[in-house]
Amino acid sequence: MEATVVRTGTEGKTWGGGNEPLKASYGKMMMWFFILSDALTFSGFLAAYGFSRFKFIDSWPIADNVFTHFPFLHGVDAPMYYVAFMTFILIFSSVTMVLAVDAGHRMKQSKVILYLFLTIIGGLIFVGSQAWEWTNFIQGEYGAVVTKGDNILQFVNGEGERVAIDAIGVPISGGRIEHQENNGLWFESGAGLPTYTLAEVKAGFMQNEDLFIKTQRTMEDGTKEILTRQQSIEVLQNDAVGIVEGANLEHNEYGAPLFADFFFFITGFHGFHVFSGVIINIIIFFNVIIGTYERRGTYEMVEKVGLYWHFVDLVWVFVFTFFYLV
Repeated sequence: MEATVVRTGTEGKTWGGGNEPLKASYGKMMMWFFILSDALTFSGFLAAYGFSRFKFIDSWPIADNVFTHFPFLHGVDAPMYYVAFMTFILIFSSVTMVLAVDAGHRMKQSKVILYLFLTIIGGLIFVGSQAWEWTNFIQGEYGAVVTKGDNILQFVNGEGERVAIDAIGVPISGGRIEHQENNGLWFESGAGLPTYTLAEVKAGFMQNEDLFIKTQRTMEDGTKEILTRQQSIEVLQNDAVGIVEGANLEHNEYGAPLFADFFFFITGFHGFHVFSGVIINIIIFFNVIIGTYERRGTYEMVEKVGLYWHFVDLVWVFVFTFFYLV
């Protein structure tokens, strides 16, 4: 029995050899390979986040209660507004990148310069906004109490609004001093004290009848459990072991420690991609100005960088959806 081999010529739809498989240059194909591998990496991170959130679904923080800050609007409750603004800026920069690539196809150098410049500005705004968001997340705004089981207890008033520990604590005379090299064991340079000690927060809580404890247990209506006044007193007196302000990789005032871990890792990894894209865009921008691609007769380099930028924007859509919205 003889095998029949069917050969296709260069006019066929399959790749017949040469240095441009599927009518794509080597550089463009390599960019697609990089994007595919990076997409798998982000998929693994988001899948790990999803599994962890499902495991701690009853105590996972609600994003609307965490990301409530907006620049120059201190004390204003604006849940997710700034994150939405960041998303809009990044998507808008993707539009300007499309226009830059299109201008390159038409060999319009001035238009490529304009749209690349707008893309770079959008990327810088996003990176700066993410740095500002990290700063607020790390510093915190309200503070909380941590229990023996590493559960987070937050303070609310009668209307269910968060109350900061610096509005609760009552200074106790003769209290505390910060360790210095000359008066005790030196643990860490620059380590500061919390705003108030646990004893001072307990004393202030007992004096204010309008204060209650909000746990991280999620109720059926999607809100967090708020204890009665008596239950609040009991859990504060019996279970509280310390004060936590802001977030780090060990504790955070927002809830489960894994929430902060994933926030720093996933948004930080994406932010690194955006920052790298901005640097690359700046290099390409100056090459366009000095006419490098005009002399080559092609703006394919702008197109390859555009593929990377669109990928970064698309990844943020998934990060925004999984981390902030769902």
